Parts: sequence; C-alpha cells; structure tokens
Amino acid sequence: MPHVTVRNITLAALMIALMTLATLIIRIPNPATQGYINLGDAMLMTIALVFGWRIGGLAGGVGSALADALGGYFIWAPWTLVIKGVEGMLVGTIAAWGARDARDGNHLRRIMAFVAVVVGGAWMVSGYYMAGSVLFGGVAALTEIPGNLTQAGVAVVVALPLSVILRNALQRSDYGPLASR
Repeated sequence: MPHVTVRNITLAALMIALMTLATLIIRIPNPATQGYINLGDAMLMTIALVFGWRIGGLAGGVGSALADALGGYFIWAPWTLVIKGVEGMLVGTIAAWGARDARDGNHLRRIMAFVAVVVGGAWMVSGYYMAGSVLFGGVAALTEIPGNLTQAGVAVVVALPLSVILRNALQRSDYGPLASR
C-alpha cells in the first residue's frame, strides 16, 4: 500500500481538478434525464491507466461528482460519485493485472488496458442507465445510452494512446515511480 505523502496527496488533488475540468469543458445536455454527455471518461480512463485504481477511483468519483455539482446537475452528483469512482477502480485494477503479469513485453499490458477501458465503459453505461431508471424511469434512461456509448467509445480511443504517451513521459522524468502504480 502506498504511503500517504504530500506528493501522493498533491497528485490526487491535481487529478481530481483535471477530472472536474475535463468533465465541464464540453457538455451536451440530455433534457429527458437532466444529464449530459462529456469528455470526462477519456480523462478518467487515462488517469486510471497511468496512476492506478486508487487515484483513478478517487479522481473519477470526486472530480466527476464535483463537475456535476458545479455545473448545476446536482441530482446526478451522488450517482456520479459512485459510478465514476467504481469505473476508475475497475479500469485501474484490470489494467494493473496486465502490467503485473506481463511476461512477453507490453503485449499483455496492451490487451488488459483495452479490456479495462471496455469494462469501465460498459460499467459507466449500465450504471447511468440504472441511475436514470431510478430517477426518471426506464424509457427516459434509454435516451442516455447512445450518448454514453459514444462517450465511452471516445474515451477508449483517447485514453489508450494518451496513457502510453504519459506513462513513457513519466518514466523518463523524476516522477517515474508514479507511472508504475
């Protein structure tokens, strides 16, 4: 278990801020559920792939819920805290299995990173469908699925290459140990 250090606390706070910003930058509203589609999942998956399940879960849950609250989507904030927090933990955990067990170079790491983001995206889509069903009914919640699938797909396309670039940059810098989590 990593130690609680100023560096780790600072990293967590920075990732929460980046998640909030990425979620707020572009918002496409869905009037049927009072929700919105955003770019936050691309940041969440990138963070979880680079920094692991702890930072991924914390930044995903807190940063995204904070974006909901700041953006006026208060009704979604508690749901987002759980859905995005679990998403970050799933992506970080599954990707770590590939990193830990990679005996044939980066091939297994790449496969597990892909599996991780697909599982995380599937969790996000189903989680928001369930939350939307509770809040607005099943029919209204169905209107969220196409946008959330698109959001997850964009996240996969962005997070996989971006995480490799960031991990390589971190390993060449003074922050090398952070990239191995």
